[in-house]
Amino acid sequence: MNTEPTIVITSGEPAGIGPELIAFINSTDFAARLVIIGDEDLLLLRAKQISKPLNLRPYQQHNKPEANTLEVINVPLYSAAKAGELDVKNSNYVLKLLDIACKGCLNGEFDAMVTAPLQKDIINRAGIPFTGHTEYLAGLCDSPKPVMLLATDSLRVALATTHLPLSQVPAAINAQELSQIIQILHHDLSTRFAIDNPHIKVCGLNPHAGENGYLGNEEIDIIIPVINDMKQQGINVSGPYPADTVFTQKSLYDSDAILAMYHDQGLPVLKHVGFNHAINTTLGLPIIRTSVDHGTALHLAGSGKANPDSLFAAITSAITQSNNLR
Repeated sequence: MNTEPTIVITSGEPAGIGPELIAFINSTDFAARLVIIGDEDLLLLRAKQISKPLNLRPYQQHNKPEANTLEVINVPLYSAAKAGELDVKNSNYVLKLLDIACKGCLNGEFDAMVTAPLQKDIINRAGIPFTGHTEYLAGLCDSPKPVMLLATDSLRVALATTHLPLSQVPAAINAQELSQIIQILHHDLSTRFAIDNPHIKVCGLNPHAGENGYLGNEEIDIIIPVINDMKQQGINVSGPYPADTVFTQKSLYDSDAILAMYHDQGLPVLKHVGFNHAINTTLGLPIIRTSVDHGTALHLAGSGKANPDSLFAAITSAITQSNNLR
């Protein structure tokens, strides 16, 4: 009986670099069964364009994997795809890949899913309200509070809010949701990442963490009371810390994750530290989902210059999280 996890990988936006990144995967480099979801002809064409060999065979759940071969669930494109040129007709195709992968994880066929990048604006141009993988998968899983965590070997950053205009962030910071996020972060760091008593450091919302109310009251009114309540529940959490100092090496030394209040408070630092080597993972779901740390890179599609390291890291993290939960 094969005890290695089965990881399903969506190929993402067909005009982007996702399909060609698949061709960089050597299945023997990973202690898992890897299953790709996408248009088989597109995957083979893009591999040929960048002069990479790609051996595919149809996926069947009870078949034994073959060395140096990737299994594929063939999902035909809705419209022919050209590298670098978005087509609104393929928006539902992209979402169908996610639907299949998520359903397979929910029913236990797959142990985790890895997602190649997609293009949010083209999906919205198709008339489909879409803010990102995180929120979409939460809807499929009926999970009320997904938490976005990006990670490198040396830094983990979670977000209290995700894809919101900056003007909407303060209103989105409230005690109930912040408490939920810290509880989810603590739970999943302990289980999926196997960290004993993880230390979570919480950023303030305002410059200098509000400076005792002089630069804003969210820390006094919301963030500090939540941190104190979480401490009483036995969670190892501290803060709020000014974002301009919490990411220093001295501060990071005794932390397992930083909780940033908004997208561009924490992610620029993480991507500076480990871009193309970091992963994005969605906590608070009943499934494991990891992703690359970059976008569709339309300008690189079809050139063979895309860097696959973040995809490799996402696959590795999906395997590790799967094994930790077994």
